[in-house]
Amino acid sequence: MNTKMKPQLSFWQIWNMSFGFLGIQFGFALQNANVSRIFETLGARIEDIPILWIAAPVTGLIIQPIIGHMSDKTWCRLGRRRPYFLIGAILASIALFIMPNSPVLWVAAGMLWIMDASINISMEPFRAFVGDMLPSRQRTMGFSMQSFFIGTGAIIASALPWMMTNWFGISNVAQEGAIPPSVKFSFYIGGIIFFLAVLWTVVRTKEYSPEEMEAFSKAEEGLKNIPQYDESPTKSSKQINRGLLWFLINAGLFLVFYFFIYMDYGLGVFFGGGAIFGILQILSGLLTSGGKTTNGLVVIINDLYKMPKTMKQLAIVQFFSWFALFSMWIYTTAGVTGTKYDMKIDRTTFDRLEAAAAHASSLPEAASWDNLTGIQEDLGLMKKKFKKQEQVMITMRVVKFFAEKEKMEKLGLEPGTLERLEHIQKEYNTGADWVGVLMAVYNGFAAIMAFLLMWMAGITSRKRVHAISLVIGGVSLASFYFIANPTMLIIPELGIGLAWASILAMPYAILTGSLPAHKMGTYMGIFNFFIVIPQITAAAILGFCVRELFHNQAIFALVLGGISMIIAAVLVLFVDDVDEGR
Repeated sequence: MNTKMKPQLSFWQIWNMSFGFLGIQFGFALQNANVSRIFETLGARIEDIPILWIAAPVTGLIIQPIIGHMSDKTWCRLGRRRPYFLIGAILASIALFIMPNSPVLWVAAGMLWIMDASINISMEPFRAFVGDMLPSRQRTMGFSMQSFFIGTGAIIASALPWMMTNWFGISNVAQEGAIPPSVKFSFYIGGIIFFLAVLWTVVRTKEYSPEEMEAFSKAEEGLKNIPQYDESPTKSSKQINRGLLWFLINAGLFLVFYFFIYMDYGLGVFFGGGAIFGILQILSGLLTSGGKTTNGLVVIINDLYKMPKTMKQLAIVQFFSWFALFSMWIYTTAGVTGTKYDMKIDRTTFDRLEAAAAHASSLPEAASWDNLTGIQEDLGLMKKKFKKQEQVMITMRVVKFFAEKEKMEKLGLEPGTLERLEHIQKEYNTGADWVGVLMAVYNGFAAIMAFLLMWMAGITSRKRVHAISLVIGGVSLASFYFIANPTMLIIPELGIGLAWASILAMPYAILTGSLPAHKMGTYMGIFNFFIVIPQITAAAILGFCVRELFHNQAIFALVLGGISMIIAAVLVLFVDDVDEGR
């Protein structure tokens, strides 16, 4: 067999193979910029939003290693990775049409789960695709090209609701419990673009055959400064013992927190996930003892145990990087609208609302009103704040509950109160639309910086570039607390965009050089664990932090995210980039 090196691809070949990420990011950007808004519109409390978001990372945790393992072993008329691009695109596009039409909160949460699963089916093989198609010296360019399309797609998708309203006159306000038309049309457009962009990559790119991939792998084996991959399965007893330890520790912590400290859904998922991972290791051990070492679960668990050193180091960096991003995506809308816009009420208005809520409890028709108990809980938290403040931020759940003329008349509220609530609702929607623009700014700047980072990495090192980018991003995210004018938030968004461009390219460029070619898909799926785990962690603790430590001031979650990103910057300096300079 001719063991020639993998050939370099032209700029336009790399462009075509990465173009599908334009569509994928349309899905993610619409999700990130608008799903919290949809949840709040349908009656979710600010502190409950992280647990609703947890569907997305849990889905990725399950889907990506499975799809990675399957795509490693797939070969058909469409190739190795492209069948998964296409299937995921079809499903995600359908989900994008359904999501903004969710009638109630639980439907929206379920659609988020389905939509994220579909996006993950397309996205995971795209990461492995770069490792398959490009030689080592072009992989930084490959992932930078993906960053460019991610930024380009996101800048348009994030700003779509704002453009619908300000350019086309489509309303950004709807009746209580309904999603604004501007958001709905944005999701419809996103669904169409998602499918067409991925279809372009499927049609315009040809994959190497399994025989060619094997030849390329043999040619590169002698050049990589990494140990030979060990294919032998881990001892069954070791897997079972590890599994028991994971299960007992997490089950024990769950019981301790439940009975003696504090427990909510986020922590329940966190400890439950650890216990389930323990059970999966036990099952893998039992299958191994039975000689079923080629079983998909056994293979994935063993690959997890045998992660390359570089991957283990990057895992810690990814944890702190993505914890920061998840904090930003969840709480930017609440943090910006709550501190930069007119979302507060005085004591007189509050007293009227409190009295109206008490009166509502005695009305027969109140039994059909959604969230009355939650409204009273929110008013109770607001009342405590009036001891220290003359004005207090009102939650959108309270605003939407009372901002109906018929309901206000039944509750005896004055027209001036309705006018104030309608004003706050408009302020919130204006702020939420501006957050979409801010998301577009950081994604757009990431698209611009993607190729500059590639050049900088070539003259310095990928680690230094990534560390500098994360420091700038962390400082920028924390600065949201200090900036009063929402227009000026564009400046820190540029720093966040730099960090985002680096997060999307540098860790993957470093990682692929340390991976065995025949395990590229599986390890890219496993690497997603270290994006998902910080997201689950954030969902487990951020709601508690915002409610109990930050007194419902979501802006402090952004400060916490900034600190986390700076920690990641320090840790990346200790990563062993075995492929540097090749």
